[in-house]
Amino acid sequence: MRHNRPVVLSFSGHDPSGGAGVQADIETLVSHQCHATSIITALTEQDTHNVKKLIPQRPDDIISQAETLLNDITVNVFKIGLIGHYETALAIHSVLKKYPHIPVVLDPILAAGGGTNLSSQQLLTALVDLLLPCTTVLTPNSEEARKLTGLTNLNDCGLALLDRGCNTVLITGTHEATLSVSNQLFYDHRHWETYTWDRLPDHYHGSGCTLAASIAALMAHGLEPLQAVTEAQDYTWNSLQAAYQVGKGQHNPNRFFWMEQDL
Repeated sequence: MRHNRPVVLSFSGHDPSGGAGVQADIETLVSHQCHATSIITALTEQDTHNVKKLIPQRPDDIISQAETLLNDITVNVFKIGLIGHYETALAIHSVLKKYPHIPVVLDPILAAGGGTNLSSQQLLTALVDLLLPCTTVLTPNSEEARKLTGLTNLNDCGLALLDRGCNTVLITGTHEATLSVSNQLFYDHRHWETYTWDRLPDHYHGSGCTLAASIAALMAHGLEPLQAVTEAQDYTWNSLQAAYQVGKGQHNPNRFFWMEQDL
């Protein structure tokens, strides 16, 4: 039995409904046989419908937690989810600058699945100026890509995000009015590939968290970003296809679908 699992450190919000945020990250990382470490960026009041309140954590506490953890444990990949506040972005940036050798997967969460805005202009500026240049793989949905760049055409958005310092950008297309879902990959100063997936019938809570955490996990196991992006999409689609409903709102991805296939 293998005990020495790669470690991913997740900077994520806490979702009391258990569908997104740090719970989604931990489930995904464990599903990929990684060891999940975590720092909570914000508490939330939310259910399976929407986020009602965002409660940021103290930036100094985020930094001190990271320093304590990183002095003890070798982290293979950083995964960043909900930031929620400008000062939180500054705190995370200070950590990333001390560990430039650790790859970063950033899911730039700017709004809740139910529509609640989770960003400010200050936070957008910090994302673009400070965090994107530190990012190995960026996973915005189409609305986030437009908001980060101020552009409309998704091809232009992808190229602009590369220009802002990201190594690899995957723009997901579930928010677009298309029959199937097209995810567009940008790498090496150009549009690299388009992935097409069957559109599933429901709305899902934590799908973006699942995708980004899966990419981080696969990279922690040694996969190159492009291969990790490809395999993570397959894992995420299967977790959404097997999703289940615990409340009256969005469905939860079943991140352990592979355990139940033979039952």
